[in-house]
Amino acid sequence: MHIAIGADHGGFPLKIILLEHLKKLGHAVRDMGTYDTEPVDYPDYARAVANAIIDGRAERGILICGSGVGACVAANKFPEIRAAICHDTFSAHQGVEDDDMNVLCLGARIVGPELAKDIVTTYLKSTFSGAERHVRRLNKVAEIEKELIKR
Repeated sequence: MHIAIGADHGGFPLKIILLEHLKKLGHAVRDMGTYDTEPVDYPDYARAVANAIIDGRAERGILICGSGVGACVAANKFPEIRAAICHDTFSAHQGVEDDDMNVLCLGARIVGPELAKDIVTTYLKSTFSGAERHVRRLNKVAEIEKELIKR
């Protein structure tokens, strides 16, 4: 799978660990930055990851900041992006299976490296169920998005 990964300075150390993990799992990875611990703004990396998905350069994304909150808020501003913070494996698979989540947000100050690897592995192994009730709900979300874009 093609994965876009991005992080701000708070998420950079965990991103380095996850890059190695993703490569070991056999995924094609696009590193969207940042590339060190110098302070940067998380919306820039949310934009880069979201655009990689929207443009078809990546199938899924991973964003990492200190708490996961800022990156998630920013990512969800983009059409077609369904980002969620997951600090456990249940949320990671449920978010994909029920809500077709395509961006996983992690808080580097919340989860340790081993749990983060487990969450990422679970997220990437999960697939959308396609259940009628979930499709119906996602269609409603898409309608909200369309209505707001027209404003």
